[in-house]
Amino acid sequence: MLGKITPILRSFDETRARAFYCDFLGFELVFAHRFEPGLPLYMGVKLGGCELHLSEHYGDATPGSAIRIAVDDVTAYVAQLRAKNFGNARPGAPKKTDWGSLETTITDPAGNRLMFYTYLPEGQA
Repeated sequence: MLGKITPILRSFDETRARAFYCDFLGFELVFAHRFEPGLPLYMGVKLGGCELHLSEHYGDATPGSAIRIAVDDVTAYVAQLRAKNFGNARPGAPKKTDWGSLETTITDPAGNRLMFYTYLPEGQA
């Protein structure tokens, strides 16, 4: 039996990562850890049932990774994000996919792609 997964994404700048994930996307900070002052940060953020870990440690993750995140209503979430007028992060309108979902992709400050999606009801797919 498998349990939940927690993706680890590469991060380079604590200030930019916190602004993007917490201020823009609406995640809450769960923890932030450094072994000593000045060493790389490892932090966890959470929104609903989605928990992500962000790491400045070499080797923990590769910049430019991609993950898919289910959201109840991707269209409403995108509208909420666009209303924030947050720097370079301006998600486009969700697009219908061949596999029956509406999706939009937002790139974080480390180049990781977050694909937010909502499955369409039967008959609309």
